Amino acid sequence: MSTQSSRRLPWFVAGDLNGFFGLVVDNLSILGFIAAALVGIFGFPAEVVFLRMFPGTALGVLLGNLMYTVMARRLAMRSGRDDVTAMPLGLDAPTSIGMALLVLGPAFAGFRQQGMDEQAAALATWQLGMASLVVMGLLKLALSFAGDWITRMLPRAALLGSIGGAALALLGFLPLLETLRNPVVGMASFGVLLYVLLGRGRLPWRVPGVLAAFVVGTALYYGLGLAGLGLPGFAVPQPQPLQAVLPLPDAGFITGLPYTVPYLPLLLPFGLLMVIGGISVAESARAAGDDYRTRDVLLVEAVATLLAGICGGVAQTTPYIGQPAYKHMGARHGYTLLTGLFIGLGGMLGYVSLLVQWLPVPVLAPIIVYVGLGITVQAFQASPRQHAPAVALAFLPALAYLLVIKLGNPAWIAPDSFAALYAGIDAHGLSDLAAIVSLGNGFIITAMLWGTALVAIIDRHPRRAAAVLLLAGVLTLFGVIHSVDPRGGIYLPWMLEGVRATIAWQFAAGYAVLALLLGLLSLQRPVADEAEAHDPR
Repeated sequence: MSTQSSRRLPWFVAGDLNGFFGLVVDNLSILGFIAAALVGIFGFPAEVVFLRMFPGTALGVLLGNLMYTVMARRLAMRSGRDDVTAMPLGLDAPTSIGMALLVLGPAFAGFRQQGMDEQAAALATWQLGMASLVVMGLLKLALSFAGDWITRMLPRAALLGSIGGAALALLGFLPLLETLRNPVVGMASFGVLLYVLLGRGRLPWRVPGVLAAFVVGTALYYGLGLAGLGLPGFAVPQPQPLQAVLPLPDAGFITGLPYTVPYLPLLLPFGLLMVIGGISVAESARAAGDDYRTRDVLLVEAVATLLAGICGGVAQTTPYIGQPAYKHMGARHGYTLLTGLFIGLGGMLGYVSLLVQWLPVPVLAPIIVYVGLGITVQAFQASPRQHAPAVALAFLPALAYLLVIKLGNPAWIAPDSFAALYAGIDAHGLSDLAAIVSLGNGFIITAMLWGTALVAIIDRHPRRAAAVLLLAGVLTLFGVIHSVDPRGGIYLPWMLEGVRATIAWQFAAGYAVLALLLGLLSLQRPVADEAEAHDPR
């Protein structure tokens, strides 16, 4: 670390190349999933995805990364440090999956059932996607100003544990499955990444590790496939002509606003989860040595999401949880500048759509696994040692959400069978599926509340833990956590009926009873010893 003047602070360092390739892959992977889900599962017209949805979506990535680049450069000059790493920004994986599978795809099918032709239904769905982003962007904008207060109120173990669980389950396990679906290509790509980024191994001619993994994996994929030695079903993508589209403000989002009403129980939690996640990643960066103001981090993602929606985007941006991992790669602030320009211009000029079609998923997935590993480890290392059980507890709701994603796939379990399994109650209590879905819905907020309560117990503040548990019970009744809507929606508790009402009230009562027990236990005379409660905050 050394003092830098504004003239001497470089815009790019060698580590920015690794960071650039990693962040680009994250965004390309999510864009690839959106396209695969809409076109492959729901039969959505590809030209609407690539020429209408992608340009505005990529614009959000451009604007957000440019703003984070400026923030990092200012922090470096203000602190006199040359090791400041910018916050990485990109498309959010969980809510992008949710938008594609739970909002856009079903909406398209619904418009078709109403008698619209394919093109009209696709355009109406695009307008719904735009309006959804505007709704979530406005919510995030309003909540951004509470970020610093929430950071002061919640312990680090709860903040990092909630995001560490998401990293382990969604950025670790799911992409690992995609990696191993093509073992030769996936293992080779992943192994090169681990050798360079964790083993600090050297490559010939100082080739960046992420680039080397891309080249090796892509060469194996197409080389083996063309030689007839690859997996069955290999096919070379059909070349698509490049077409430039400028993402200008479009009044279509106004037309789409009425379409959002049935989906508000999903969209509002999506936006809220991003605010909570943004608070956690700001704390993650702070733990790694870069003290960004939480409010500013949240405002950037809110503005980027809002502008992307106005200009045709359908997937919200968020600061990624991998800032410490990018710092470990040696990235500073050049990588966010390069990524923003590459994705933003690529969405407008069409080459991002081309890459999405040509880059093999087993080559894209390993870098996401690596980032997930880095955040999972940091959740333990950056929290006080005595709070490690709270970090581990905060991981569990994310594992439930992982199962929700897989079990909710209609190709695995038919919707009628899913509903029957969910509603089942036997001598042991609720069905396994009901417990899994209830734990997974609202998982980030659940993890933060559980982690906060356990930290309070560990620090011998049972009344504080009881208050957190009572809050969790109230949130349960409205579906903010443990939603009994299999899609994760919110609701009014008196509107619930049957088994769903039973599940909601049972979960809420569980929190209330535990809070009462802790309150009663807190009435005991305290034992004076050297192990009295300590609050690391």
